[in-house]
Amino acid sequence: MHVRGFWGYIDLVLCHFFRDLSFFMRSVLKATFTHLSKPALLLGGVGAFCAFLGCDSGYSESPQAEAPPSRSVAYQGRPTVGSLAPNFRLMDLHGKAVSLSDYRGKVILLNFWATWCGPCRVEMPAMEALYRSMQSKGLEILAVSVDQEGTAVTRPFQEALGLSFPILHDQDYQVGLTYGARTLPMTFAIDRQGIIRQLVFGSRDWNSPEARRGIAEVLQEPIQEPSQRM
Repeated sequence: MHVRGFWGYIDLVLCHFFRDLSFFMRSVLKATFTHLSKPALLLGGVGAFCAFLGCDSGYSESPQAEAPPSRSVAYQGRPTVGSLAPNFRLMDLHGKAVSLSDYRGKVILLNFWATWCGPCRVEMPAMEALYRSMQSKGLEILAVSVDQEGTAVTRPFQEALGLSFPILHDQDYQVGLTYGARTLPMTFAIDRQGIIRQLVFGSRDWNSPEARRGIAEVLQEPIQEPSQRM
């Protein structure tokens, strides 16, 4: 296995481990401290849950607001806000090869996720609502799953949540590593020229007024003819 791919898998395994550990600790605490008050138990549960979400807490990186320097979420060399989004080619749910360049001229939300990722599941319904309301205006969402099981797990997930945007499969985690997606979910907002305009770490309410306004502003920008495209 490629060295970068190996460390990428190590990151995902660790996320699995700490997720399961948090569930175990919650069960032990509940069984041991049943005499505590409900507020105390709730506080403990929230603490454990926050620990689990430590690598999935949402914040965004944009030209106006840089990521906190104390948080290292991606390997050196990942694409940044203002750079050209690297092209890639992945298979969708129907076995069709899809490239990022197929969607040139559209505004794209490139989302890295996994079926076992709780915050990914939380943000998907809002992402679907945004997609349905803005697809006709030029918005496309490409949800790149890093599940090693591929369609065996993504198809039931898609059907259960009623998702209509394309789901792609990065089973060897090479595209995820190219983009530096070492925390899930991670979303890149890419404009019509193929330039990364925003980078969001963690889940977000994509159907909120703030999120919709940000996407609408990019959609309203005129299509240019730059010398270099995706």
